[in-house]
Amino acid sequence: MPAIPPNVRGAVITGWGSALPLKVITNHDLEQTIDTSHDWIVDRTGIHQRHVGGSTVGLSVE
Repeated sequence: MPAIPPNVRGAVITGWGSALPLKVITNHDLEQTIDTSHDWIVDRTGIHQRHVGGSTVGLSVE
């Protein structure tokens, strides 16, 4: 692997974070809005529910 020239800056991770939105949508909720079933989703993805963030969430500044 070639050496990186000293005048080339690399990327630096300056921080990290995580969040878990409060709103939960279950497969049963999805059954009400789209043509699917809880069992179909679980069989193919293993997902039972998902957490959904709002459209105005500004986590990068919190």
